[in-house]
Amino acid sequence: MRRANAVRGTVLAVGALFVLAPVGLTPRGCGDLSGGRLCIEGPVGGVGPFTVRYEQFQGRPGVAVRLGYQRKDDRITAFPGWLGTQQTWHGRAERTGRLNTAPGECIRGVMEYRDRTYVTEWHCS
Repeated sequence: MRRANAVRGTVLAVGALFVLAPVGLTPRGCGDLSGGRLCIEGPVGGVGPFTVRYEQFQGRPGVAVRLGYQRKDDRITAFPGWLGTQQTWHGRAERTGRLNTAPGECIRGVMEYRDRTYVTEWHCS
């Protein structure tokens, strides 16, 4: 009887982990929006290509989005720098540009859609 109770308790505990586990973790440099996910990738604190990407959730109609980035350091937060506007294709829009970011600097992805601006969390070196 004790073994059956122990097994039952273990199954319930494992089941609770699956119920309480997050649906999906948001990758570093990304932010979840109501219609999709906005991400920025690149060598923060160095020189190289930065990519800003918007991935729509399935079943959403195609949209034209303006993609860019915003930088900050301990002194200022800059206005957004725009990489361009793109129509989503198969639920995805992406723009890449080359940036020189300094050590200690932060960057985040920026998207404009229908006169509203959306941003990711800050990604710092």
